[in-house]
Amino acid sequence: MKGKRSKQYRKLMQQYGLSYGFRVPYQVLLDAEMIRDADRFKMDLVGGLERTLHGEVKPMITQCSMRHLYAAASVPGVSYLIDKAKTYERRRCGHRPEDYPEPLSTQECLASVVDPKGSKTNKNRYVVASQELEVRKHMRGILGVPLVYINRSVMIMEPMAEASTDNREKEERVKFRAGLKRGSGSLKRKREDEEEAEEKHDGAGEADISKKKKKVKGPKGPNPLAVKKAKKPTEEGLKSSVKKEGKESATGESNPEKSDGPEQGAKRKRKRKPKSGVEDGGVSLKPEVADGDDD
Repeated sequence: MKGKRSKQYRKLMQQYGLSYGFRVPYQVLLDAEMIRDADRFKMDLVGGLERTLHGEVKPMITQCSMRHLYAAASVPGVSYLIDKAKTYERRRCGHRPEDYPEPLSTQECLASVVDPKGSKTNKNRYVVASQELEVRKHMRGILGVPLVYINRSVMIMEPMAEASTDNREKEERVKFRAGLKRGSGSLKRKREDEEEAEEKHDGAGEADISKKKKKVKGPKGPNPLAVKKAKKPTEEGLKSSVKKEGKESATGESNPEKSDGPEQGAKRKRKRKPKSGVEDGGVSLKPEVADGDDD
């Protein structure tokens, strides 16, 4: 598969997923002709579907398509295809052999499975892989049905049908308008809230201005960055000062005389004893000897 076509298919499946809820594993309804053509072109049917749809697939086949294969059992190689188709999941269409001796056409059978109520919607999100033009034409009228077929050993996925594209664009417009309505309401609320906040702010500003006093012009103070900051007393400094005060108080109590010394010295007067001798003319007279010494 070429890169450009692969990107287109990936984008297309993303659109189906966003608009119609498709998700892996994709449920792929196969008809008998699709199985036979894949074998004729020597193609890996399941691998080709996974590469085309860009995801895991779950191949399914209806009871009527199995009966078509049984009817062609005499053709060489069809018995092998029957055994291979038995490995796919059987999607019961409700067309039992007792009620319908001949199997219904592929168009009628697949239409009853994809859109059983005729509401033109793909409720179960089936991918239809069919080689019949009438089947694909009918499925284009049902909303959200990816269509796959084989053309010269190349598996191709059709672009989204016109009905599906119109419905997708319509839903997108509705979502866009709903988003605008929600957005306009929220913008209105935001504007109202902003206006209320501005009014409150203006009222508070006027009150603050009235409270503030007029600044008195005068000499400016020193630059606070140039002024030396006062040192805060640390814990160690406080402890040392407390210790010093304690020591001083202790020494004062232990030596009361020293503390009272200057005051007592100022009050007391020293008494001197008179000299025993008399100075006369610069000559000192010896004191008289006691009577006891002469003897």
